[in-house]
Amino acid sequence: MPVLHNRVNNEELKKMMLAETEPRTTVSFYRYFSIADPAVFRNDLYVKFNNLKVFGRIYIAHEGINGQMSVPASNFEAFKETLYAAAPDLNGIRLNIAVDDDGKSFWALRMKVRPKIVADGIDDPNFDPGKTGKYLKAKEYNELSAQPDTIIVDMRNHYEYEVGHFENAIEVPSDTFRDQLPMAVEMLKDKKDKNIIMYCTGGIRCEKASAYMLYNGFENVFHVEGGIIEYARKANEEGLPLKFKGKNFVFDERLGERITEDIISECHQCGKPCDTHTNCMNDGCHLLFIQCADCAAKYEGCCSQDCMTEKNLPADEQRERRAGRENGMMVFNKSKQHPLRKHRDEWKEKQDGQ
Repeated sequence: MPVLHNRVNNEELKKMMLAETEPRTTVSFYRYFSIADPAVFRNDLYVKFNNLKVFGRIYIAHEGINGQMSVPASNFEAFKETLYAAAPDLNGIRLNIAVDDDGKSFWALRMKVRPKIVADGIDDPNFDPGKTGKYLKAKEYNELSAQPDTIIVDMRNHYEYEVGHFENAIEVPSDTFRDQLPMAVEMLKDKKDKNIIMYCTGGIRCEKASAYMLYNGFENVFHVEGGIIEYARKANEEGLPLKFKGKNFVFDERLGERITEDIISECHQCGKPCDTHTNCMNDGCHLLFIQCADCAAKYEGCCSQDCMTEKNLPADEQRERRAGRENGMMVFNKSKQHPLRKHRDEWKEKQDGQ
């Protein structure tokens, strides 16, 4: 029987990936379509991708597929052919090629069956995610976004919006996509006749969001084809002005790909301009936060003095401290009420007082 899951620990897998010399390409894709038996579909595709030494993360559900992959250059065409042949609906599926990429984005192949490829909290049987808004290519986005009656809506989390977003885009301030959907409807309820442009990282969230807005009576709903990734690639290819400023947060080892040189966010510890996300080096924390090089050196990659102290304790004492604690409870903290913002605000007050 073929192996249908990883049997090597993460640390060894990462070492093996970093030791590779063959170039890799990071690519993402999604497609909403009906899958009768997601488990069978997953297992068949896992064997084929594993044979191609493809790494990454794929979610499969009755409603479709969502994947982010790292593909060896020599196997890229075979990967495309395998994906295209997996189902008629996947033939010719758009592949979003990473903009700022060294190929070291994933080190294992993880494929999971889930209730939905995007958790949306929608249980209304009358809602059809296939009835979406109109796609906008890069040139079309630039033209429509410049019109005064257009509203641009970011359907990502706060920590994504913080480091980069489209000019004049509004944030839907919620911690989850399932909460953002009804919140976006409420925020824009008196603007149903306006042009509404929705966007996200690769297109999967804003496509479903556009369908939800139409379902709730909005008339002119659009979404950016392929999300930020495809927009940036096409805008660069066609020599168009980039309306997205800063860095595009991505959910892999890179934690971001630079779209423009603008740095629009700040170090969460000292307040200096910075858009480098990192996870706290304390195994009992792993908070995702923004940290500049100076603070990384000062706190040894940790989010606080307490975490730095704990990180340097003997391993058995660290484990004892973590016993009973929710390990990693601050991973991907999405709230604007970030626990480190007080440090940033204190730094700003000092600067203002000088």
